Amino acid sequence: MTPRRLLAALALFLSGCAGSPQNYPSLAKRPIESAPVAEVAPPPAPAPADTGLSAEIARHVAQADKGAAGFDAASDKADKAVRAASGSAVSSDAWVAAQVAISALETARNDSVSALASLDTLYVERINAISDGKARGGLEDIDAARSAALALVDQQNDRIDAMKARLPQP
Repeated sequence: MTPRRLLAALALFLSGCAGSPQNYPSLAKRPIESAPVAEVAPPPAPAPADTGLSAEIARHVAQADKGAAGFDAASDKADKAVRAASGSAVSSDAWVAAQVAISALETARNDSVSALASLDTLYVERINAISDGKARGGLEDIDAARSAALALVDQQNDRIDAMKARLPQP
């Protein structure tokens, strides 16, 4: 860069700094920031579920438990069939019997999956009723039952996936 261009660029740069003083905002606290903070009352305790909702939740929990019991009963048979077919070729009699046993195991858990779906639907319906002002509370009860049913279904999925992993895949 030539000295003439350097000098021109430096002069232009310094001219930007030499302008009139500007009023930049102060960093001091504003009056609103120094005002006392009003205390907020804690939110009210959640309303308990009504008896009709509690009965419906209990019905879905019983359905999930029934599905878990059916799944556990069918699980032993399926596990034996999978163990017998673990070294078999795809489409062999032992492999097909294991696949049928796994299908029966998936059928046995239908009550658990159905209960979880019903609890999901109930939760959404309750949220809508609360937002419309037609109902109060009960979400915590539904959520607790839903979480328990979800844990059951997740455990069942894990067991089925483990059995399928032990079989040769086509």
